[in-house]
Amino acid sequence: MNPARTLATAARVLRQLRHDPRTIALMLLVPVLMITLLRYVFDGSPRVFDDIGASLLGIFPLITMFLVTSIATLRERTSGTLERLLAMPLGKADLIAGYALAFGGLAVVQSVLATAVALWLLDLDVTGSPWLLLLVALLDALLGTALGLFVSAFAASEFQAVQFMPAVIFPQLLLCGLFTPRDQMHPVLEAVSNALPMSYAVDGMNEVLRHPAVTGAFVRDALVVAACALLVLALGAATLRRRTP
Repeated sequence: MNPARTLATAARVLRQLRHDPRTIALMLLVPVLMITLLRYVFDGSPRVFDDIGASLLGIFPLITMFLVTSIATLRERTSGTLERLLAMPLGKADLIAGYALAFGGLAVVQSVLATAVALWLLDLDVTGSPWLLLLVALLDALLGTALGLFVSAFAASEFQAVQFMPAVIFPQLLLCGLFTPRDQMHPVLEAVSNALPMSYAVDGMNEVLRHPAVTGAFVRDALVVAACALLVLALGAATLRRRTP
């Protein structure tokens, strides 16, 4: 991996995104709007918002980064840009790392905005440190970025990229423990949920919600989410082809 080439790739992606205000709005504003909407859906039951708001603070960035990254990367593949880049002295790892760096930078901004609004404007009540909440939200956004980069290899159009959402995101959403504790699910579903990264993202958020200090469970959850993001990025690099179909 060449740092200069990686940074050049990240800078190119950011320049392209700068000319796409709708995509920027989707990444930065949609999680904030969704968490705000949720707050007022439970306006009469603020305790419910406190119970699930932290979990959704991690889920919303993951979903939006998955959508934006998968579609943006697919455009590079179908337009021939990816093929031209790989014809240059640019390694697959440089390309994937550049994309991850660019979208990861936006994920940082997205996570800071969503966490700040939830805590200081919507009065989300958490026992632990807001910085830990931000850390998990950021890791979730980076995981969404990695998943988006990976699934873009298997889509032939933007419509197909969106179709991957029910296959990749929805099962995790149903099994992550948001709707019911995972240990109360059918044993088979509980075993499946134990293998899904979103489950650990929700568990990490719940640790911050309930404990004032860093717990061993929180460290485990954060490491699992980070490791899954790195693994998926590596798989994304392996799926890059030098010829666009």
